[in-house]
Amino acid sequence: MKNEPVVIERTLNAPLERVWKAISDKDQMKQWYLNLAEFKPEVGFEFSFKGGPEQLLHLCKITKMEYEKVLQYTWRFGAYEGDSLVTFELFPEGSSTKLRLTHEGIETFPADKLGTKEEFAEGWVHLLESSLKGYLEKQ
Repeated sequence: MKNEPVVIERTLNAPLERVWKAISDKDQMKQWYLNLAEFKPEVGFEFSFKGGPEQLLHLCKITKMEYEKVLQYTWRFGAYEGDSLVTFELFPEGSSTKLRLTHEGIETFPADKLGTKEEFAEGWVHLLESSLKGYLEKQ
């Protein structure tokens, strides 16, 4: 179905605490994800960054945070219509951690300007499989 979210699950060879820090600590985030001036894993905290080939302004606001379980934020582009929601969920599995990333609302963006759902999915897969996995496994 067209409006179904992108959902990607990966098991990471790292304990829950390390994965949580990697997705919620700005100094660790800049090693694999985003270089943010400021970031606090608190509901209501707003952050922005420029990214992608055209360095588009991304505007985000944390909407849900459960320590070492869930980090969720809105994701939109300053110059374009559309609102989406990105959710990281963590599940401990012994010495490993299962991460489920869900990106909902991509269909509200103009695909001709910002990319298709498939292109967003490819970007997230690359981020989780190469960037995050590589970062956690070299520590």
